[in-house]
Amino acid sequence: MTLWEAPPRTPAARAAYEAAENDRVANPDKYRLGVDAVDFVVDRASRGVAERASGSGGGEVFGDPEGWRPGLSQYLGSAAEDGRLNALGARMAQSTATGRLIARASIAEYLDEHPEVRERPLDPPIVITGGWRTGTTFLFRLLARDPRLRAPLPAELGAPWKLAGDLEPGERAQRLEASAAGHHILHVLNPTMAAVHDSGPELPEECVLGMGTTLHNWGFTATTRLDSYANWLGGESFTEEYLRHRRLLQILDAQDGRRWVLKAPAHTAELDHLIATYPGAVVVHLHRDIVETVASGASLFATYRSTYSDHVDGVDVGRFQTDQTELWLRRSVAVRKSPEAQSVTWLDIQYADLVSDPEAALRRIYEAAGLDSADTAGMIAQHHSAQPRDGKGKHRYGADQFGIDPDGLRERMRFYTDTVPPAVA
Repeated sequence: MTLWEAPPRTPAARAAYEAAENDRVANPDKYRLGVDAVDFVVDRASRGVAERASGSGGGEVFGDPEGWRPGLSQYLGSAAEDGRLNALGARMAQSTATGRLIARASIAEYLDEHPEVRERPLDPPIVITGGWRTGTTFLFRLLARDPRLRAPLPAELGAPWKLAGDLEPGERAQRLEASAAGHHILHVLNPTMAAVHDSGPELPEECVLGMGTTLHNWGFTATTRLDSYANWLGGESFTEEYLRHRRLLQILDAQDGRRWVLKAPAHTAELDHLIATYPGAVVVHLHRDIVETVASGASLFATYRSTYSDHVDGVDVGRFQTDQTELWLRRSVAVRKSPEAQSVTWLDIQYADLVSDPEAALRRIYEAAGLDSADTAGMIAQHHSAQPRDGKGKHRYGADQFGIDPDGLRERMRFYTDTVPPAVA
């Protein structure tokens, strides 16, 4: 067995990690985690809100503590106990929690100032989901090239209040460009990420980036080892989180007739909340060979986590990825068998079919969504020109790197694979 190893760090990355470790010694508060750091993070976020607006800050700006404090405690506690984080990882985790609280208060303030946004109608979106690494990003960014559709950008998801309304094109471009630094830093710290999952200020991104203002977000578990937090999430309701997801789209929606196209594998775990929030949606569920799905997802998680931890165990990641995939897929099977499933249109697409004939996949989606066909050939050519496959390196991985037994995994996941429509012959 050849176990997974973290990609080597460049001299620039090593210098950044060393500087962070030195700073942690000099300024430990910036790296505090654990349940005992909750009040510190709340105070830090409160001061951030007060600096941004005219409010006085204080924990009350975040609303009912029961709506966010339990999740904050679980997240910070798990990051400390499970995360195995280096200094940059600890700072990232604290900043994530702080940022989500600031976003919670800022969105509430924006809605108070623009109450009409709560009544803003939204056309049912097209939502792409499925297991990790099933082609969701490729299909999502391909559809985003259709001018009739709108896909969210990272800066819009992180701070929708800053990019809402009728901004002048120059001001909008300036605000988007200001977000580029974060992507640049990530690629300096871990250049392999560009080959595994490329990102940038102008690349549409999955909507979990805008979630978590209740501190409920499955996306957090991709970048950080958060076993106890993930176990807690599995028993939580996401009703409030998806209501806030809808509010985010209402804030950003330009009322120009474009229809939202969204994507996130994490929606697979919460399909009941997704379809309750967006009745009439077209839910595109992508499927791939289950061993490829889990192994490639484990490679993604391991690579992400190696940015923020010096102790990433491939077998541990494979165990987590297998358990989480099973949980998510069992939930998806149950929802799709429920009476509530009739409230949306489901479209199953095999990864092999998407890759071999993306035009056919697009036509199926347009038909399901009641849209006239588009210049699909032009969209595909444009996409491959802008983002050629393997253009930033080839993603290489194997099930054995993560301790995954292919035969055992196939047997374990038959509850799901036996229900999946076959690929087109």
